[in-house]
This record gives sequence, structure tokens and C-alpha cells, in this order.
Amino acid sequence: MRSWLTFLLMGCCAVPAAWAAHGYALWGDLKYPAGFAHFDYVNPDAPKGGELRMVSNLRYSTFDKYNPFTMKGSPPAYLSDLVFESLLTGSMDETASGYGLLAEDVDVATDRLSATFRLRAEARFHDGSPVEAADVKHTYEMLISPQASPGYATLLQEVAGVDVVDKRTVRFRFKLPNRELPLTVGSLPIFSRAWGRQPDGKAKPFDQIVTDTPIGSGPYRIGPVAFGRDITYARDPNYWGRNLNVNKGAFNFDAITVKIYKDNTARLEAVKAGEFDFMTVYSAGDWARRIDGKLFKQGVLVKKDMKHRLPAGFQSYVLNTRRPMLSDPRVREALGLAIDYEWMNRQMFYGGYPRVTDLFGNTDCQATGTPGPEELKLLEPWRGKVPDAVFGPMYRPPVTEGEGHSLRENLRRARQLLADAGWTYRDGALRNAKGDAMVIEFLDSKEGGARTVSPWIRNLEKLGITLRFATVDFALYQQRLDKFDFDMISLAFQGSYNPGQEMQEYFGSKRADVEGAANYTGVKSPAVDAIVTKLTRADTKAELLPACRALDRVIMHSHYLIPQWTLSSHRVVYNQQRLAYKEPMPPYAKAEEWLMFSWWSTKP
Repeated sequence: MRSWLTFLLMGCCAVPAAWAAHGYALWGDLKYPAGFAHFDYVNPDAPKGGELRMVSNLRYSTFDKYNPFTMKGSPPAYLSDLVFESLLTGSMDETASGYGLLAEDVDVATDRLSATFRLRAEARFHDGSPVEAADVKHTYEMLISPQASPGYATLLQEVAGVDVVDKRTVRFRFKLPNRELPLTVGSLPIFSRAWGRQPDGKAKPFDQIVTDTPIGSGPYRIGPVAFGRDITYARDPNYWGRNLNVNKGAFNFDAITVKIYKDNTARLEAVKAGEFDFMTVYSAGDWARRIDGKLFKQGVLVKKDMKHRLPAGFQSYVLNTRRPMLSDPRVREALGLAIDYEWMNRQMFYGGYPRVTDLFGNTDCQATGTPGPEELKLLEPWRGKVPDAVFGPMYRPPVTEGEGHSLRENLRRARQLLADAGWTYRDGALRNAKGDAMVIEFLDSKEGGARTVSPWIRNLEKLGITLRFATVDFALYQQRLDKFDFDMISLAFQGSYNPGQEMQEYFGSKRADVEGAANYTGVKSPAVDAIVTKLTRADTKAELLPACRALDRVIMHSHYLIPQWTLSSHRVVYNQQRLAYKEPMPPYAKAEEWLMFSWWSTKP
């Protein structure tokens, strides 16, 4: 499965009345024509061979299953990217497009109520069996079942069903016309219906398929494993799709080994010692002061800052409004006013991180200024039920520098908001009418976050608020997230040029009480539900933009999220004596996926 297809639901023109082609574009334009030779960003003559040694990009430091589609447990990093494939695959140098991978073509009906995929005759699973329409239907049924992670059911909630037309033809039926759905279903990872089948021929329940070797169709299989620690993916010499144009110059390493380290310190020392070949660096302090050593001086390891054009995303402190203490938007706004981001960026981040301002930074969906006429059409029915500020200038995070701005002034405003919400300082703490002190727990799975949040803790103390930083191991952290058992967490949500059904998962009322869903804030707003529905059913970009901008205003002015920071580049360290790539980096690439897809070994 090529996960950047789901990630890059982005686009540009008008939807045609019907679509039948070698791929599908959200707004109608495909960069690459039928019969194209290869993607522009690959080296079609890249040598095959060698080993890529990488580090896991996941927060947890172990894995305990091979099924990445169920809720319980932790799969190894990159399993979905390397072992499974989808009907369509995205490209890294355009937005909102998918090209035939398992499918040789896609036909979208004139009324956009169905999409029909014709499977390639040569497509094979790792056990040698053909990829058939029945496997696609089985995959869909498993992913929407109660045994799968609930996000899939949300993603596919507007799919009415799947029909097996013949062995190589499968049709997805949609409940309503939706410009995004052909790409959504086209990006689903497909697995064999034989996966989890027992010797007696009976299939295991999907959530009991745990350590069964996956039966996918991707370019790699699971190779040597130190279970729970390191894993090697071995390139399949008989990979069915090696000669496809979408795979030309791709998947060049014979083996990809993913190493897992206990913590960031161990990871840093390992890369400096040359134990692996590539790492993306997320810490400004590490990048500025700790990425150095003998191998850098010798020219073996290099560090590069690679600019991309990906959406900024919305990395945020997430406030759980299910907690009575955080249910009042005035309290949530006051908490955000106690962050002195300008000081943090200067003193802790070496000036390296611009601040996140909203949901859709670096995209056309970003709301600015006051609402336009089309936005107001969506917002006016909810006047009095959404914050009044929604109808004024777009939300901006508070600042502490410049004329009229200071931390002192922000804390004064915060104190007034808290008083208006019934919280006053007495007996050494901020208390409500019942006398309960305001004590908030910030839950994290890594101790490194304590340093970042310490200045905020000190500022909140000036208001009488106690913010406690609590760390737990990742398994317990994930369990508490699934059950919404937290006050506040920190999450990095992926951005999108064309937001769609994922907004339902993040902010939809129906997801607020579903265990394992991603509505971590607990939003239950009819206004948000109505705007998200408009957003997902937009037929043109002219209809999409007012809806996503209206959503941007409501979410940000409701203070469900306290914005953190972002980065407009990939900061990477790699071994230039072992690895090579074609320049320039494609603009919409995620670093690790670009690495695995199109880099090659200089020592094959």
C-alpha cells in the first residue's frame, strides 16, 4: 500500500461527468498520461541490491503483531507500506491523483455513485495466488467490521457496498456522490482472503489474526525478525509488479532493516556510530547541537534540510472536553494564553519552528481575515451556537512580542477569562465554586516532552493552575487514548490540501464516544457536523474551500486545540557512502516513504 495516496488527497480543476482511465484525479487533471514510462523523480536505471538500515519512526519501542488493521497491539514500522498494495498508487510530485497499481484502470460512473476497478491479470499475492475481486471485497468487509480499527469504518461510511462483477472486476457503490471516494477506496490496502485461514479451512476472526504472516502483494515480505525489536523486510525476487511503470526505478534495496531503540538518546548515539543509514530529525536541539561526530567530519554522514510543499498539519495540545474542567471554551482559551511561544522558539528551538496557526496551514483551505460571503452562508445558521468570534477575524495564536503584546498582558486576559468561567484564586490555588483546585494532567509516552512543557507549567502556576506532566509506556498511553482517559495530550495531525472524511473522524459527533476513534477532543457540535458534511460532499473546489475555511474558524475559535509548531522541510541525516537518490526531492514526499521507494544502494 502506498500511504501517501491517502495522505495527498489534494487537487486543482473541475470533476468530469464521468471518468474512465489509467488513474483518477480528484479535480480532473492527471500529470502522467496513459502509458507513461516512469515517475519523474525516480532513476529508472537505479541498481538493485544492498541493504537499507533505518530507524523506526513510531513512538513505541516494540511491536507485538503483524496485523496493522486492528485496534489492539502495535505493528512494526512500515509494514503497510512494504507488504500490502492498493488498487491505485499516488505520485509524490502532484496532488490528489492515483494511478493503477493492482488495478489497470478505474471507471467512475457519470452519477459518481460507483467506481469500478479492473484488476491486472498478472497481480499476485505472496503465496502465488491471483489477486481477485473477491479479495478486494473481503478486505473491505474486514476493514469495516467491529474487529478492525474504527477509523476504517468512518473512512468508508459512505460506501454502500462492494460487488464482485467477475474475477477481475470489482465495483464499489456509494451512498451519495462524493468526489473523494474513488481515491479513498482506491487507496485501501488489499490482502488475501486466505490470510488467517486455519488448517481446517475456517477463517479466524479478524482481530485474532495477530502474528500470522501477512499475505499481501507488495514488493517486500517479512524477513528475519528479532520479534518485538528489529525487523527486516526482504525484497520479493518474484514480485509481480516489478515491471509496472509506477514501479520503474523503485524498491531498489534487497533488504530494508528497521531498528528499534529504547529512546532518543540511544537513537542519536547509534546514528553517529553508523549503525543505520538514514534518520529524520525532529528535535531542534538535536539538529543544532547534537548531530555531529567523527563520521560527519569524515564525510560519511551528512545532514540536509530538504524543503517540501506538504501541508503544515496541526500539531497541537489536545484538550479533552469530556473532562468537566475543560468543557468551558474560556478555560481552554486561558490555557493557551499562558504559552510564551516566542520565548520557546528563541530559547529552546533555535528559531527553527514557525508556529501552527490553524488546521490547514500552507494550503488554500486556510481561513484568513473575516469570513467571505460563501463562508457566511454556512456559518449564519449557527450564529449563537458557535463562538461569536467565528464571525470576525480568523483566530491567531496569542503572541508575547511586539507593540501591545506581552506575556504579562496575556496572563491578565487569561485571569479574566477564568474568573468569567467561575475560577478564582484562593487558598493557594485556582478554584471553582465547589472549592476544587484546577489540576490538569498532561499525558505523554516519552519523557523528552517534559523540557518543552516546563515553561508553560511555570506560567500556569502564576494563574494558580497545576499542570502535571505524566509519562507512561506507549502501550498504556495508547490504551488511555483509545478510552479517552486523559486531560491533555500532544498530537501531530496530518494536514491535507483537500480535507474530507478524516474530518469526520477528528471532529464528528458520532465519533466522540467510539472507543479507539480519533475524536480526541470530544467535539459534539451540530455546526461542525453540518460543515463537515458540506465539505465531504463538495463537487468542486469552489464548494470545498468555503466549507473547510468555515470549519477552520469554528474549530480554532472554540479552542479545542492549542497550536504548537511545524516545519517546512525534512531534516535528515544519511550515509552518503551507502545511499544515493535522484535530485530534487519530489515536493509532496514524506521522507521515509521517498527513501524506501526511490533511493538506492551504492554498495549493491
